[in-house]
Amino acid sequence: MDQVRCAEPIHVPRPAGPWHGVRENLAELGNAVVHTTWSEWLPSVLTSPRLRELLGSDWERYKRTPDPTVRYRFAAARLLIKYTAAAALGTEPEDLDLAYRLRGRPYLRGFDQIELSLSHTGDLMAVGLSRTGRIGVDVEAVGRSVRLELLKAQILTPAEAAEIAELPEEERVPHALRLWTLKEAYTKALGQGLRLGFKEFGFSGGRLQAPDGSAATRGEWGFATHEVMGRFLLSVACHDAGLSTADDTSVVTMLDHGFLEAMARPAS
Repeated sequence: MDQVRCAEPIHVPRPAGPWHGVRENLAELGNAVVHTTWSEWLPSVLTSPRLRELLGSDWERYKRTPDPTVRYRFAAARLLIKYTAAAALGTEPEDLDLAYRLRGRPYLRGFDQIELSLSHTGDLMAVGLSRTGRIGVDVEAVGRSVRLELLKAQILTPAEAAEIAELPEEERVPHALRLWTLKEAYTKALGQGLRLGFKEFGFSGGRLQAPDGSAATRGEWGFATHEVMGRFLLSVACHDAGLSTADDTSVVTMLDHGFLEAMARPAS
């Protein structure tokens, strides 16, 4: 099968949008990725009269976070997730219930077909959303200072190290940094985080490989790295589970029917 395509990241500078690309990418590719900056969304956190409704069950955590910077960044990231999901599902962000799995991965309660991933570094925030399988996003500053020797020892497979050694010297660290963000995105998509050793898999030409450089998938995974805002790398790992999912991503279609029936059932 052809390799899965990961959607190009869309810059959304404010809750008002533009959001049309999110639904288009989700319908066409099965996934969508949005990025923005904390400073762009901060005014909405500070001025929204609906902040409590928008944060929902995260409101109490927001209120008891003592550091204002941490508190506002937390709120901005949750608003970004909810507005992105609301744009994809054709509903209002305050109508969505954001919850967390055991290791902190966010999910939308009642929407079993939707997968989410959140990443942030410095001023940048990114959210990935998929209706076809797992998704992971990771962001890093382009100019992050890293030691190539350390990366070679901790994250590079023999095949990746050999490929990097053939590059011009000025390209080696940037290439290794891209590999690092791809590996972070992939392990986030798997829900493994740092528990999956980064030397146990590799990348070449945007494709997943075994440590010896042989192909590790048949195309059910897609990977991409983009430079955004002129100073950040954003890597995406997206998966197609091969399940039949509706092209219609409206809330009525995507909402888990068992959850919908439970909501409609009168209290005893």
